[in-house]
Amino acid sequence: MTPSQHILACIDGSAVTESVCDYAAWYASKLNLPVGLLHVSDVPASIRRDLSGAIGINSREFLLEELTQLDEQRAKVVNSYSNALVQDAKSHIRENFEHVDIHIYQRHGKLLPAINHFKAENRAIVMGRRGEDHKDSRINIGSQIETVARASEVPVLICSETFKEPLSYMIAFDGSKTAIKAAWMVARSPVLKGMQGHIVMIGNHNDTAKQSLSAAAAQLEAAGFMVDAHHLSAADAVDGLLEFQVDNRIDIMVVGAYGHSKLQQLFLGSTTTEIIASTLSPVILVR
Repeated sequence: MTPSQHILACIDGSAVTESVCDYAAWYASKLNLPVGLLHVSDVPASIRRDLSGAIGINSREFLLEELTQLDEQRAKVVNSYSNALVQDAKSHIRENFEHVDIHIYQRHGKLLPAINHFKAENRAIVMGRRGEDHKDSRINIGSQIETVARASEVPVLICSETFKEPLSYMIAFDGSKTAIKAAWMVARSPVLKGMQGHIVMIGNHNDTAKQSLSAAAAQLEAAGFMVDAHHLSAADAVDGLLEFQVDNRIDIMVVGAYGHSKLQQLFLGSTTTEIIASTLSPVILVR
């Protein structure tokens, strides 16, 4: 039997948690699916070294017992926080998307294994652009985003600002395999259907790229999407895409994510990361 699907909302209690809940609920409502609220607690145990030297065995046993009690207290506090967080998130969704069903998942450990646990159920994943550990950073997009996006076989929606229902979208297109797949996945999903769409390519003024852009736009039109194709010139691809977004008041972007390996990225940089870090609008990443 095929597992029931959901939109997995990864929440951590940071300032973007409400935005994650809202965009996940919006996404879920478009597909008539439930939201899976996921909170992952990572509680490191105390380091219990074999105390030796002048400390006697009775002292060691006493200290280890205290460390065990501290671990138990820490775990109780973390569990209480997790329970309060998911219940608050559930109430928030109920207030704004009353017809969306909500499932609650609480796990211990690391985020990626927790997401992979629900791999068969995940239709899409929603994450905040900056987590609790980077809430004061203007540059860092969150340590988990690239890791999750590279491992995911489903779209990953990244958001940060207060929810605004999207009315228009753009697909960042460069003729690569990931960009072609992004256009293909948009055409197969009803999430963005009915909105004004744009598929935008910067540079790449060669016949192959032009044909690829035309083919992607034709695929979307054949699937019933309203979409305009744009082939623009700009000194920098990211700047050109972001300028188009602002000028045309685009509400949501679709980007083929991390087409280069991590090793290549060290030398070439990541267009994906630059776009996520430079826009306040939600971004849907497609691998």
